[in-house]
Amino acid sequence: MRRIFDKRIYFTILAAVTVSGFLVICTLGQTVRKERIESKLEAAALEEAEPLYIVREHNGKIAIFCRGNPQPFRYLEFNISLLPDFDREQLREGIGLYTDEELWTYIQDVEG
Repeated sequence: MRRIFDKRIYFTILAAVTVSGFLVICTLGQTVRKERIESKLEAAALEEAEPLYIVREHNGKIAIFCRGNPQPFRYLEFNISLLPDFDREQLREGIGLYTDEELWTYIQDVEG
């Protein structure tokens, strides 16, 4: 009789641990899914938003414009003719930067 009782306890505990593990795995999966969706929504919002800065060629130099301002607030010291054709075309069209960090990274890349 004691042996049957021990088996019942063992299988009850095993079942409880299995169900708990399943719930933890499902919860983690939902959390990861939720974070992926949120990051995609944030990326889509950035694409739809107007950039804070635009970098483009102005009077033969690389110029940085603030949103809505027709005059550049800074020029970068770099010879545009040294750039590949693709990069020069991007500068003619304008490169949108959405955060101060993106602007700082761009400036560091150009001015080295």
